[in-house]
Amino acid sequence: MLSLTTRFKIILSVLAVILVTGSFILTKSDDVPEGKNEILIRALMQGLSQGHYQPEKVDDSFSKKVFKLYLDRLDYNKKFLLASDVAKLRQYETAIDDELRQGAFKFFDMSADLIEQRTKESKAYYKEILAKPFDFSKDEKIELDGEKLTYATSPAELKEAWRKQLKYQTLVRLVDMQEEQKQKLEKDAKAEQKSFEEMEKEARKKVMENYDLLYDRLSQVTRDERRSTYINAVTNVYDPHTSYFAPKDKENFDIGFTGRLEGIGASLTEKDGQIRVNEIVPGSPSYLQGDLKPGDVIQKVGQADEEPVLVEGMRLDDAIQLIRGKKGTMVRLTVKKPDGSTKVVPIVRDVIVIEDTYAQSAVIQDKEKIGYIKLPGFYADFEDRNGRFSGADVKKEVEKLKAAGMQGLILDLRNNGGGSLSDAVEMAGLFIEKGPIVQVKTAEGKAIVLDDRDAQVQYGGPLVILVNSNSASASEILAAAMQDYKRAVIVGSPTYGKGTVQQFVELDQALPAQFNPYKPFGALKLTTQKFYRINGGTTQLRGVIPDVTLPDPYSYMEFGEKEQDFPLPFDEISPAKYKPWDKSNINLAQIKANSQKRIASNQSFGLIEQAGQRLKKQMDNTSRSLQLEKYTAEERKAKAEAKRLEDAQKEVPVLDVQRLKADLQELGADSAKVARNKEFIKSLKQDVYVEEAVSILQNGLK
Repeated sequence: MLSLTTRFKIILSVLAVILVTGSFILTKSDDVPEGKNEILIRALMQGLSQGHYQPEKVDDSFSKKVFKLYLDRLDYNKKFLLASDVAKLRQYETAIDDELRQGAFKFFDMSADLIEQRTKESKAYYKEILAKPFDFSKDEKIELDGEKLTYATSPAELKEAWRKQLKYQTLVRLVDMQEEQKQKLEKDAKAEQKSFEEMEKEARKKVMENYDLLYDRLSQVTRDERRSTYINAVTNVYDPHTSYFAPKDKENFDIGFTGRLEGIGASLTEKDGQIRVNEIVPGSPSYLQGDLKPGDVIQKVGQADEEPVLVEGMRLDDAIQLIRGKKGTMVRLTVKKPDGSTKVVPIVRDVIVIEDTYAQSAVIQDKEKIGYIKLPGFYADFEDRNGRFSGADVKKEVEKLKAAGMQGLILDLRNNGGGSLSDAVEMAGLFIEKGPIVQVKTAEGKAIVLDDRDAQVQYGGPLVILVNSNSASASEILAAAMQDYKRAVIVGSPTYGKGTVQQFVELDQALPAQFNPYKPFGALKLTTQKFYRINGGTTQLRGVIPDVTLPDPYSYMEFGEKEQDFPLPFDEISPAKYKPWDKSNINLAQIKANSQKRIASNQSFGLIEQAGQRLKKQMDNTSRSLQLEKYTAEERKAKAEAKRLEDAQKEVPVLDVQRLKADLQELGADSAKVARNKEFIKSLKQDVYVEEAVSILQNGLK
């Protein structure tokens, strides 16, 4: 977190700049004063220059980065702007830095005028194109990756791009309708049967309705909402986690962060006109349903049995409003998986199931008893001293498992996005004698070492920590510390690589009362610190590389901090003073060799590797056929392969997993708790990664 001194520096710097603009403060009025936007951008730029961990030099190079990032977000799929429009905008490519210093918005205003004009013009394209049947016998393709597309040089060329896009979307819907009809007829030979012409017409009609709704929403996008997109192109050049939140956006963030909202429990981001799943909240409906994954792109949102709404190109908060809803109601998400396949994911909205966000344990009976602790997040109730804290909870689970006679422990941090830093430090202290756990470096360059000051070791036996590409932040700190101390064997796939800390600066709180006519301004989320391992390397970008790397289909994805725009770099500082754990005989070379032999002969890992290679192939192949026969064949092949791999995974050996008696007694007669416990045990029994962790403990750590 920002120190009080640093926070005041930011606030005073912001005030100093704004006071210069006193000419805007005329008299109080019910209308927003004319100079508000100039004040906002100057305040933000001063805050960034004074408070960011690694401030950017605002020059022509910076201007070019902002220009490209904003242009990508303005029209990623290149379906609105013409090449001539981009040429007009390019005159500002090296002038944005000058405008930011002046508090000017000429570039933004020109871009907003152009996109609004072209959006209105494109409305005629889709109405005209969808009025006539498509010829699906013609052999042609469409490119789906916006980065590989070029801007149209004429309205005719742009219209042709629209034709292909609309034809593709109609084709997708048509094939789905054909498959649905086939399934109905297999169940009931007397079911209604529509002709190809009828289904094609209906498919075009549904696509038309989706675009009618989309353009209705686009017509309601305000200039201030567009301005927020532009401002975030500026802030995101500093790093992907530094963002401007307009008042409405900050309110949505606060609701999602506290978990008070009834919904599906997924963290979403908007990038390049697509709504992507960033994180699944532990204990949420999405978490329990299981089909929605980080990296999925949400294409459509449907309410119960209603026709789904297209959300591609929609603002994030508008999409969120469609996804949110009352407890007990269903939302159907049509998602595009990383391998290019689509899937409808039905989720019943609910509040977060708190119990499933907490640490849970079990005993795996093999040659010896192995303890297992699943930690979905590093939670902490800072408002209630007697509330739940992950560090204390894991300590209790360790004690319970020790009492049950465990001979080794698996701590599962997979899909753990982080949380409380203090709990991560406390948790690391459970497994070592006192010593440093992590280093935190401030913007001023001073590294602070956070120590475990408790010499007591709650558990000194064999330890494996499971991680994957969704293990981030506090998870990486704990895993890195245990790896540096040589206290545990880290198993899985490379972690996310987020080694930065952010804090909100409420702009309204920074401004005195005389600026009330201009408020609200929103908030600035600033990257202010960076994490470093005790060996001196940061977890930024590189994350934690496991001692034993296991096949993971998501390792082929463009996922993690390194794939974001303008991430802060990896670097190193001086190591902290620490003494590696010397009470175990970890022979990493032997452990790796034995693990590689098991992996090579394990059918499940072979299938996972195949799935990863297929995923990579599908990701690289971004063009699709617009010919019905070819497209249908491609879809059937993809679905058959996915099903083959899914079915084969069900054949993995079943582990002997049991909950502790005390935990079973706590379930009582609560049917919901009993059902969730059953699902927890079921997924754990057939978890091939846990199976390998058990083998490592049984054969490699003594």
